[in-house]
Amino acid sequence: MKIAALASHSALDVFDGAKDEGFETIALCKVGRERAYVEFKRIVDRCVTLKDYKEIASESVDNTLSSEGAIIVPNRSLAVYVGYDAIERMRTRYFGNRRMLRWEERVGEKNYYKLLDEAGIRRPRVYEPHEVDGLVIVKIPEAKRKVERGFFIAVNREDYERKFDELVKKGVISPEDADKMVIEEYVLGAHFNLNFFYSPIFERVELISVDRRIQSDLDSFYRLPASVQLQLSRLPRYIEVGHEPATIRESLLEKVFEIGYKFVEATRRLEPPGIIGPFTLQVMVTPELDLVVFDVAPRIGGGTNVFMGIGSQYSKLYFGYPMSMGRRIAFEIKEAMKRNELDSLLT
Repeated sequence: MKIAALASHSALDVFDGAKDEGFETIALCKVGRERAYVEFKRIVDRCVTLKDYKEIASESVDNTLSSEGAIIVPNRSLAVYVGYDAIERMRTRYFGNRRMLRWEERVGEKNYYKLLDEAGIRRPRVYEPHEVDGLVIVKIPEAKRKVERGFFIAVNREDYERKFDELVKKGVISPEDADKMVIEEYVLGAHFNLNFFYSPIFERVELISVDRRIQSDLDSFYRLPASVQLQLSRLPRYIEVGHEPATIRESLLEKVFEIGYKFVEATRRLEPPGIIGPFTLQVMVTPELDLVVFDVAPRIGGGTNVFMGIGSQYSKLYFGYPMSMGRRIAFEIKEAMKRNELDSLLT
């Protein structure tokens, strides 16, 4: 049995964890983006080089992976570059419920607002453009790079309209993408990525790690004095370029576990058998110590890479030694094989 992943996003964590648990690995690489997976030879047994990531769902690649007994660990890049329809048609087995990947979207029949409402988890209010009456964050695909979500903040309706027009004129966003745009209440607080793991084998929701995003060029923009920010004729881009570890105060863990279990139960009702394995809830912690979920990842999060080698903060509390999310996935697969329960993890 081998563990495969599209070679991007969190693949290094997946491959490193797989090797720690004794599995062979397959990196599904795109020409021109394979360097890291060729350099790190210890954790990549084979690099399948493709002209386009969409070839992963082709009959030839699908048949090869299936015949080798490969298990694909999905990440965000797989969902973006290959697409939900193609993913759901593949014969190759996936770790987790592959139908859950669609629920990461903000629009459409299956979206994470619906999941959060089903779970009874607080989330930001969503506005129509004419309803904007206060501080909001606008989320819309970038015009040139559809895989990137463009963001900007507005303090009222007039500010929203001015900034929207400004970004359209600069070519950052396109008015044709307005149907994919979401305008959310901007919740003031401290942001955390809560990286959970639902284990069918141990029948529990585990908090594995906590991290925070590093975004360009916001990261340097907010370090500038306010007087300088006001003089700049530009808006920060909010492009995710990295992550950093974080911890959350222990008195909040009660609420952290509460939303984790609620989320899992909601996924079982809306997309049986529900979430399996890793998922991330991005939260704002308000001054009143409420947790407001503003984004959802129903798969392994990009922030798990920061824990490769050293292991995640909270995983040691379950197993007596720290492990990364990538290793936690491989550990679950290995344990299921011992118990002859592998089918409970795969779709």
